[in-house]
Amino acid sequence: MTEIKPSERWEQQIRKGALEMATLAALWDGRLYGLEIIRFFSDSPQLSLAEGTVYPILSRLKEEGLLASEWVEAEAGHPRKYYWLTDAGRLRLEQMAATWTEFSRELTRLLKPVLAAKKEKEEVAQ
Repeated sequence: MTEIKPSERWEQQIRKGALEMATLAALWDGRLYGLEIIRFFSDSPQLSLAEGTVYPILSRLKEEGLLASEWVEAEAGHPRKYYWLTDAGRLRLEQMAATWTEFSRELTRLLKPVLAAKKEKEEVAQ
């Protein structure tokens, strides 16, 4: 078994916290079933989800009353479970988005000198 480096653990925790908000955001415009949600994130490596990750998130969000769901028979293949935001889910996502925006704005402000120094080092190295 490979050991997780502290830096990787930190990145995993950030990702884990953001995936719940991202899952809610994927459903902002309407109903999706699990595989569609996974595909929704497939363009972004930082947000890509495996089935083993998305379904526990969906279950937890449903238990919290933030999502509703129903099984729908498919014309071909097996039935699909569709998920959508409840009113409480929409409100929670709006709150999360506001908190995230404020937090990231402040963090970006704090990191400006760090990123500027990194850019300077890269320019000198070229």
